[in-house]
This record gives sequence, structure tokens and C-alpha cells, in this order.
Amino acid sequence: MNRTSTIVNVLFFLVTLLAACGGSSGAGNSNLPPIDDSVVTSIYDVQEAGASSPLDGQTVTVEGIVTGDFQNGDADGSRNLGGFYIQNVPDADVATSDGVFVYDGNIPGIDVDPGDLVRVDGRVNEYFGETQIAASSVSVTGNGTIQATEVNLPAASSTTNSDGLLIADLERYEGMLIRFPQTLTVSQTRELERYGEVILSEGGRRYSFTNQNAPDVAAYSAHMEALAMRRIFLDDGLSISNATPIRYLGAGAAADYSIRIGDEITGVTGVLRFSRGSGGSGIEAYRLMPTIDPLFDSANQRPAPPVVNGELRVASFNLNNFFSTIDAGQNICGPAGTANCRGADSPEELTRQLGKIVTALRMIDSDVVGLVELENNANGSLQTLVDTLNAVVGAGTYSYVDAGTIGDDAIKVGLLYKPASVQPVGSFAILDSGVDPRFDDGRSRPVLAQTLRSVSNGARLTVAVNHLKSKGSSCTSSGDPDLGDGQGNCSATRNAAAAAIVDWLVTDPTSSGDSDYLIIGDPNAHTREDAITTFKNAGFADLAEKHVGMNAYSFEFDGQSGALDHALASASLLPQVTDVVEWHINADEPRVLDYNLEFNRNRNLFDGTIPYRASDHDPLIIGLDLTP
Repeated sequence: MNRTSTIVNVLFFLVTLLAACGGSSGAGNSNLPPIDDSVVTSIYDVQEAGASSPLDGQTVTVEGIVTGDFQNGDADGSRNLGGFYIQNVPDADVATSDGVFVYDGNIPGIDVDPGDLVRVDGRVNEYFGETQIAASSVSVTGNGTIQATEVNLPAASSTTNSDGLLIADLERYEGMLIRFPQTLTVSQTRELERYGEVILSEGGRRYSFTNQNAPDVAAYSAHMEALAMRRIFLDDGLSISNATPIRYLGAGAAADYSIRIGDEITGVTGVLRFSRGSGGSGIEAYRLMPTIDPLFDSANQRPAPPVVNGELRVASFNLNNFFSTIDAGQNICGPAGTANCRGADSPEELTRQLGKIVTALRMIDSDVVGLVELENNANGSLQTLVDTLNAVVGAGTYSYVDAGTIGDDAIKVGLLYKPASVQPVGSFAILDSGVDPRFDDGRSRPVLAQTLRSVSNGARLTVAVNHLKSKGSSCTSSGDPDLGDGQGNCSATRNAAAAAIVDWLVTDPTSSGDSDYLIIGDPNAHTREDAITTFKNAGFADLAEKHVGMNAYSFEFDGQSGALDHALASASLLPQVTDVVEWHINADEPRVLDYNLEFNRNRNLFDGTIPYRASDHDPLIIGLDLTP
């Protein structure tokens, strides 16, 4: 292809060669023969404007300056992709990349460094969607400098990867040295341990669509496209998974830094690669491979123990599958003894899990705690938890409502309380499909309700703990598919369950004689979704929305924060609510800090004396001044 900029590039390389103080090749020859530019193919002709190279499969000779050294077997073991990136001076066509990855294997014939001017002979190929040159020979012919091209997010457009997922379309920069001058925000660290990746987003923390918007198909589609264009994957520059040490975990300017969602980074620089996380695994997307070690700003510092106003505290806490039965792979859990076990895979993991949970509960210091994702056994999970907690805070400090097994799921909800603060009144009540067929207990866990009396003044409060059907699996078989409106799978199932809950509470199922009801737990619905709207239309106030606002959140999924855990107060209870605190100790933390020991994880990363990453959901704490 004839381009005016070809002349510029040739002149650039001639000047660089004349300025170089000698050269070296793979054979160590300092007397290089004159370069025949007629056989050199420009990198932009290799890349062209499409996703694939028009020269795929052909043998070419290219020249460029090394912008990123990711060779295997050299002195730098922190960046190993089996090759290096080279780049020409940018040409006039902004639609084509001026950089490319050169693959030279595990034992490269020559060790290159950033700034080297190199000539490469090799075959063009597409490797998992990235244009590469598999080198047959590499020679260093001089040196030079390439300035990073500044790229701003959001990208001009999105595209879909081979899995059908939306990603930012950054093809024009593939293989190039780029810099994001903006301040970008950490929006996900889920694969930090496994693939060494952090997802960065432009424009601050990203929220789930239905956290702030009513369900809508077109608007949700636009939201997801905008989300894709705003984010970039920051990779560790390694082709292996579960690397040690874990890059970025402590890459902050502050002492004792630990990365969290909501932290920020400005001016991050590297070469842009199109690949999956490590080898052929992970999300296929454009990934920044850093050439300058990133340094994060702790914009979202870890919160201190919560200060909650009010005479009584009620907390809602999803424990992320706390099982007293070790998960050794057998299907021995659940009321029937045939369900998969979850949670800890060994006694050591169980001790670690208990340690984190107890530390968090001790700091929450709540008079009543609604628990979600407990092993559904007679009382083993609750007894183990209470015994361990009381061993720390004092014998008899906590007790639990002994409801036995509830439904037939592997997990259930539960209720802890401080006998010195509140006492159960009468028996508990259970809502399942036998009480109301609208409540599908084959999908949602039955609701547990218990009336409690304040020891100080005799005021009564009925607490109902729920855990409705998740978005994670399909309900299409029951006529409740994902409608594409932002609510995910099973929205109608959750909505019907919410209607059943409010109608059930109107009947005063615990014979409390008091209209003060507090619904807590995990409805698996964001703030503006149908199930939460049904609660509100029935006269229940969403306390996090009222006290925290539309930016309330307790969980992160797909790089988006959202409120899945809720506290909903009846009209008579609402004036008695004094405070609401979302304690962000879990959702923002990388899961590498939890109790698990998979992938030969470094045990020393765990600290059971701090509450951070005790679960994957943040606890929600409500302050109350109850009146008789």
C-alpha cells in the first residue's frame, strides 16, 4: 500500500541507524550490511484496519523500536509473554495500528530492550485474535524512542468478542504503546489472583443498571454498551495463571496498601494486547500490559468499625455459604443429605472462615443479626457460629432462633440475637409455598420471621429474614426468562415472592400484636427492580435508599456495584429508624484475601483479625429507637 507516511518512516529509521553507536545481531555482528528498505513491510500494513491481518500466514520483514520487553528467559521475570512489542513512528491513518507483538518463544535468540531498533523476519499469524509475528530471526540495528499514544476512554465504539460479550473496540491501538491520561477507577478485582487482572473504568464507580434505573430493555442495552466502552483490562503481563507474587495487590502509594474497588490510578501506561486472561482462559478483551509499574491511589480506604446511632442494632449479613460440614466433594448436605456441600473444603479453611466472620460480627456488635447462606442443617451451622462467637465476646452473649432445617435447599436463613438486649416472643414463623403458592420455595429459600421484645422497654419488633432466587441461573422452564431489561434471570419469581411476603406479614404470622416489621436479607434484586418496588408499594420503606441514596451497594458483579441486600421497614417502624450503615468490608475487597486456599494460595495473605473479605456481601446495619 502506498502511503505518504512510508517516506517519513524510512527517513526515521535511516536517521536512527546513523545515530546508533554500532549495532548487534543475534550472531553478535557489529558490521551490519546496509538495510534494503524495499523488503521491509510497514507494521501498519501488517495490522491494517480490520480485526485480522490481510497478511495472515505470510512471511514478512518488519522493523520497529521495542516498546515493551515481555520475553521469556531474560533477566526480567515479571513480564513473560514469550516475546516483545515493536512499533513504527505513527502513520497518517488513525484506523491502523503502528505496533505489533513479536513472538520469539521460551528461549529467545537475542535479548532485546525497550528502545532497541530491531529487524524481524517472521510469519504473520492471528493468535487468539491478536496479530503477531512469529520470529525466525531478530537483529538489533540501532536505537530510538517511541512516545506513548494518549488514549481516552470511553472508546469511540464497542465490539463483541468471540464469546459474544461487549468490549471496548480498541483495535486501532493493538500492539501499540499507549497511555491513559485520565484518572481511572478500579471496578473489579475478581480475577486478580487467577489471571493477574484488574478492570479499570472511566468515570468513577460503575453501578448496576437497575440500581438507579427502572427496568428497560433499550436503556439496559445502552447501559451495557456504554459500560464496555468505558473500561480496560489491566493485565499483569504474564501468560501464566495464579502467579506469585500477585501483581497490583499491594501496588499503592500508601503504606500497607491493599487494592479495593473504588481506588484510582492516573496515567497508566503500557502496550495494548488482545487476549484472554492467561493463555486461552479468561475474558477475551483488549488488555493493557504495563511497561511502567502502576501505582494506585487509595481513594476508597478501608472503613473503620461502624458507628450506628440508636438504642438497638439490627444487621443483615450474607455469609457466602457458611457450612459447618466440610465440603469434601460428597453430596451429603441439605435436609435430605443428598445436596452438594459448599463453603470450607478442609478444617483449616473452616477455621479461617469462622475467624473472619466472627471478627466482623464482633465489630458489628449488633443486637439482632439476620444471616443468609447458612448450611441448612438442624442447628449445627448456627451452633458452631454462636459457640465460636461467644468464645470471643463472652459466654451467653449471643443465642439463636432454633428453627431447625427450613425447606429443602442446601442453604437457609437464620437469626442471632443478644438475650441481654432482646427476647423472642412466641414462636417463629416460616413462609414457604405451602403457606402461599406464589412463594416458590423450590427457587427461593423460605422466609424466617420472629418477634423480639426489647428488654429495656418492652417494645416489640418482628424481623423477617429472606433470601430470594438469585439471578445466576435460569427460570425459563417456569416461564420466567431473562427479559433483557436489567433484572436478570427470575425477576417474576422474585416479584411474586415479595408480594407473598408482604401479604403474609399483614396476617401477623407470629401473633405479635404489633405492626412494626423489618424485612432484612438478600432479595437478590437491585433498588429499582420489580421485587423492591413491590415491597415499597405495599408501604415498606427501603432504608438504604432513604439513608444512603441511589449509590447504595452491597455487592459487585461484572464490574458493577449494586444493592442486593436490603432492609425494608413498615410504615409504623420507619419513624423509629435512627440510622442505616452499609459497612463496605467485603464487596470492594479482592477475593484473594478470603479464607480459601485453592490454587496454592499464599497462606500469609490471610488475616483473621481483620474483617475485610469475611464474605462477598457487605453487612447492612440498622439503628433503632423502639417505642412500646
